[in-house]
Amino acid sequence: MARPRWLQFLINLGLEFWLPIPLIGLFFWLSTGLLTHQVLSYTYGTTAQIHANSKNQIQFSASLAVMSIEAVIHRREKLTEIKVYTADSVLKQMEFEFPVTEFTQVDAAITQTLKLPVTAIKQLIRYRIEN
Repeated sequence: MARPRWLQFLINLGLEFWLPIPLIGLFFWLSTGLLTHQVLSYTYGTTAQIHANSKNQIQFSASLAVMSIEAVIHRREKLTEIKVYTADSVLKQMEFEFPVTEFTQVDAAITQTLKLPVTAIKQLIRYRIEN
């Protein structure tokens, strides 16, 4: 059976292999687009919740493994900057500011905020005083 001349020309060029590739590419492009849309539009639930009270302060409750606490006491400004480093993969660092400069007051403020015992805080904290 004789093939038409244009078909024989395409076979000689090797285009019978290359012609379906755009169709295959279009199929993959459309299917991955649908899959991406499904994944990105999916809503995920969270375990930690953030609540705002009437004083516009944010209360955050989560169980974290605290690795270290750095406290920088500014005597002139009468405030203490606290950095808490955690072992969590998402939340690595938290920062707080307290209007106190005494060590016992700083410990009490951290205890109240992080809900950790004072003994644990004293083991983890490192103070730096700046004038």
